[in-house]
Amino acid sequence: MRAIAITRPGGPEVLELAERPDPVAGPGECLIRVAASGINRPDVLQRKGAYPPPPGASELPGLEVAGEIVAGDPEALAAHGFRPGDRVCALANGGGYAELCAVPVGQCLPVPAGWTLVQAAALPETCFTVWANVFDRAGLQAGETLLVHGGSSGIGVTAIQMAKAMGARVLVTVGGADKAKACLALGADAAINYREQDFVAEAKAATGGRGVDVILDMVAGDYIGRGVQALAEDGRLAVIAVQGGVKSDIDAGLVLRKRLTITGSTLRPRSAVFKSQLARSLRARVWPLIEAGRIKPVIYRELPAVQAAEAHALMESNQHIGKIVLTW
Repeated sequence: MRAIAITRPGGPEVLELAERPDPVAGPGECLIRVAASGINRPDVLQRKGAYPPPPGASELPGLEVAGEIVAGDPEALAAHGFRPGDRVCALANGGGYAELCAVPVGQCLPVPAGWTLVQAAALPETCFTVWANVFDRAGLQAGETLLVHGGSSGIGVTAIQMAKAMGARVLVTVGGADKAKACLALGADAAINYREQDFVAEAKAATGGRGVDVILDMVAGDYIGRGVQALAEDGRLAVIAVQGGVKSDIDAGLVLRKRLTITGSTLRPRSAVFKSQLARSLRARVWPLIEAGRIKPVIYRELPAVQAAEAHALMESNQHIGKIVLTW
């Protein structure tokens, strides 16, 4: 099969088209003929040598795919209601930048009715991540307020739509007017330009001084300490990445007095059982909203797989709004 390989740690130029042996679906797995592969920040980190794949995973990058099941463990397929020929999207443990990808069957979801395979490839990583952190770990409820850092990112555009569909109010931080406009169009109630405004002051102003209930933070660094200031009583801060650094000064007194919860998680190393549980929740709670058009995949650009280096450069430019997808 054709695949995009990381030839050595480095910049986007180290991604090259290569030939690799076809993967074989093991127990509990299925083999997907890939039509499209989503691009995600962990792929960039892996390319740089900063995020190695977990034991047993493919060394090829790529954490989400969409395509057709061509083979697999018959019992696992039957247990999850799939069979060869079905169109699915899936959260992969690695190996998504390839024409064929072996994935645990429990991490597959049907392509939502009415959506293309390219659109479906933009769903798994962001939907799994948002559900696990905003709803499972942070427990966002209808009527509460969510603050999303990086509102125009792939994670951000999913979090906006998912939270709004569940009855929450959503504030976002963005780096420019175009990104603010895009987030508001997706349903965000307010967009805060972090280059010009203090998100703590703006979040408090938008909530009448109360603060927000949940923060989805992919920045970390000094955003953690500032997030503690922006949270309401019983607020929850969910950290999913550390793009701004790993250290922060935190007012522990505020954590105590406001009864705050600070939590964090990474998805890729988690077990197939855990990811399968997330998939079941998504299929029951989120997939009907996608099929109804209340949550939509946001594709900024699709490129042929041979242009993976260009796709990575685009992601690192931070110009994109939504997802970047490779097609095979």
